[in-house]
Amino acid sequence: MTDDDSAGERFAVDLLFTDGLPAMDDEVGYRGAVAARAAGITYRQLDYWARTELVEPTVRGASGSGSQRLYGFRDILVLKLVKRLLDTGISLEQIRTAVEQLRVAGIRDLAGTTLMSDGASVYLCTSNDEVIDLVSRGQGVFGIAVGKVLTEVESTLLDFDPQRPDPVDELAAHRAKRTA
Repeated sequence: MTDDDSAGERFAVDLLFTDGLPAMDDEVGYRGAVAARAAGITYRQLDYWARTELVEPTVRGASGSGSQRLYGFRDILVLKLVKRLLDTGISLEQIRTAVEQLRVAGIRDLAGTTLMSDGASVYLCTSNDEVIDLVSRGQGVFGIAVGKVLTEVESTLLDFDPQRPDPVDELAAHRAKRTA
């Protein structure tokens, strides 16, 4: 096998293990207004959740007055999951714990993950057996299939154009050319 063959094979493996998310450019994101609309929340909620570090934009954070945050696909998915959990009556404190569990667990297959709750706590289930076990113990009151939410976010974002962070500032480029 040549180096080119192994590189091609490695690329094919990367495509097979995308953690259930659509292949998207990490350098591309969506403005706050688009992220809020896709998640079904208000811009004020989005701003509050970013400032309190519940869900922060991973493509570009705010860097002062007038700067715009850019949210990646995964960020918007988490925003929508937070909204769903809030709609079911889960406290923001419990949601913070659940979001942190997702981060720490580093779940690779979000499409196969279910968030279950008994109204007080949120449980992260990565298999059907875990869901059945939770329900059989009488703990699961409702569940959110992350894969379904993922599909909803993906279809919502089809209507919007993603943006790259740090667009070329024409005025700064003109000044640089003038001083050179």
